[in-house]
Amino acid sequence: MRLIRNDFGRRGGARSSIRRRPVRPLALVLTAVLLLAVGVACATRDGSLPGTGDGQNMAGLGQRPGQAHRQAPPPQQPPPVPKVKQSPEQRLAAAQRWGLDEAPLVAPPPPKGKPELSTPEWADKGSGLIPAPASVPTTEKIAFLTIDDGAAKDREFLDMVRELQVPLSAFLTDESAAEDYGYFRDLHALGVSVQNHTLRHPQLNHVSEDEKYNEICGQQEILEREIGVRPTLFRPPFGDFDAETLAVAEDCGVRAAPLWNEEAFADRIDFRHDDQQFHPGDIILTHFNGPRAWGGTMCDMLRTVLRKLTEQGYALARLEDYA
Repeated sequence: MRLIRNDFGRRGGARSSIRRRPVRPLALVLTAVLLLAVGVACATRDGSLPGTGDGQNMAGLGQRPGQAHRQAPPPQQPPPVPKVKQSPEQRLAAAQRWGLDEAPLVAPPPPKGKPELSTPEWADKGSGLIPAPASVPTTEKIAFLTIDDGAAKDREFLDMVRELQVPLSAFLTDESAAEDYGYFRDLHALGVSVQNHTLRHPQLNHVSEDEKYNEICGQQEILEREIGVRPTLFRPPFGDFDAETLAVAEDCGVRAAPLWNEEAFADRIDFRHDDQQFHPGDIILTHFNGPRAWGGTMCDMLRTVLRKLTEQGYALARLEDYA
């Protein structure tokens, strides 16, 4: 409540020529009662706004300097909407709408127990560390699509993932995803898991232990707040890491640090294997990119992946069911 000061009789100003009547005691009493009532009303007004909780001002919660305010979502998101079972005819029709000649193959049910993951020899950093697998041990002809960073936020890609019921995993970097976490909440609602790819995408084997904690644990906190689920998987940027990186990731609540055997683009797939073929359990890397980086869209990338997988008799499966 703002008090208005009478300008008459200000120090150094002209004195009022208006004759003032003496203030009577009754008027003083009434004025005091009125001021007291107004003061109580101001003091007892609910000082909280919708969504701030117990009057706590949550503006800027978890922000970095210079970052636009984003309203924090509830701490827990509703579970993903169950997928509607499609007939083979419906799957083919959906595939054809997205420019595919054949419907993507459907992965078999995941095992009741998760397999024991291991780090390939070319990435091994010693014993006693969480695994950094480039593939998952299985005899099934399945592969796992994982998408990094979060720069491109293609709404058509959401439609394609939903209509084709594509299982995939997103590994988000805060500096890329932060401008619109709502996009990734929508992706999560389709059954896509959201995992950790650090705050600012540094080369972790070249930074201090404190910086590793900041990058990995910091992104754990942001994703738990923004998406509603705390990640259990972490991908080191560039695939570069040391033993300390894996130890820090485990301290932050991570159980595995997936690498990859293939990288997908809008128009091609690069294979680590000499035979240029998928192998059972391979993890595929791609990025949230678009025409500026690729000359194509996220939907082009997904078409490229699904065509090649189907051609070789492979289906996509959900990495979190195995890792």
